[in-house]
Amino acid sequence: MADLGDARVLILAADGFEESELFDPRQALIDAGVNVTLASIKTDAIQGVVHDSEKGRTITPDLTLEEVDIDDYDALLLPGGVANPDKMRLEERAVEIVGEFMDEGKIVAAICHAPWLLVEADVVDGRRVTSWPSVRTDLENAGAEVVDEQVVIDDNLITSRKPDDIPAFSRALIEALETALAEDADD
Repeated sequence: MADLGDARVLILAADGFEESELFDPRQALIDAGVNVTLASIKTDAIQGVVHDSEKGRTITPDLTLEEVDIDDYDALLLPGGVANPDKMRLEERAVEIVGEFMDEGKIVAAICHAPWLLVEADVVDGRRVTSWPSVRTDLENAGAEVVDEQVVIDDNLITSRKPDDIPAFSRALIEALETALAEDADD
């Protein structure tokens, strides 16, 4: 098992993120020793939601999308919520960041509605993925093979369906980081 003390994960989120899909994987990563950075449109606190209906906790981003250099990170985490990925897919730099991570073969983990960003970045053609049910047609139209499974791993891409999948989703991301860091150490 690789030491994750040197691992760095970037989270992209905006207002309307599903609270558990940001805070729970983030905490699992921190507990595993991973350095976690949150980027958003601005560095003002962003508002989470609980099941897209009630206000959740807020969190203050560490940097803006414009300040992100993907070379500083090993993986990208994209939490869902309906409003969050819908806002982010309209941000040119957010879409570029997703594309850059995928082009570099770095780990990208997206849950629930977050695969909308994968569609917008045009990176799912020929990929096996899952998501929240309402996003699946968009994924299929973008060329993805969509399945209904708790966690789907297709090379560097990890996707999950919903908040109930968070423990398995977080484990898959941590295991992918361990594998990637172990491979880097062997090079």
